[in-house]
Amino acid sequence: MKNVANYISVSRIIMSIILYVTETFSIAFYIIYIYCGISDMLDGFIARKSKNESKIGARFDSVADIIFVIVAIIKILPVLNLSKGIIIWTVIIALIKVTNVICAYICYKKLVLPHTIANKITGFILFIASFIIVNTNSIIFEIIICSISTFAAVQEGHYIRTRNYN
Repeated sequence: MKNVANYISVSRIIMSIILYVTETFSIAFYIIYIYCGISDMLDGFIARKSKNESKIGARFDSVADIIFVIVAIIKILPVLNLSKGIIIWTVIIALIKVTNVICAYICYKKLVLPHTIANKITGFILFIASFIIVNTNSIIFEIIICSISTFAAVQEGHYIRTRNYN
């Protein structure tokens, strides 16, 4: 029972791989997608409540998150009709986040993936975005998402630079 949170993270990795081979926006896709989102919230909650938090568990959760996000991007972005500006902005955000990880590794010789409130809000908004953007195609919503994501990425870099990460 001690490693339940880690088992949930493993299940998210497995379900992300299954998501990759599922038809985008099918019922099966949404069931697996929702499972991955819920499992992302549950693993940390269960680890905290059972007092089994660990640095390894937090990193494992981050790896599961990264795999899920990459699969979701690969599946969802090609289906969306995003403007070139939003695509460029999204690439810039990704570059900031990758730069944060690389700089942290160079400076501290370890993988640093801060679990900030802004990152959690960004993750939640990106999670629900697949339901909203598909049905609305609203540039305003896309700008809001990119703005919040940019803030989170820059804040993450600041936290890494000031060693204010968990």
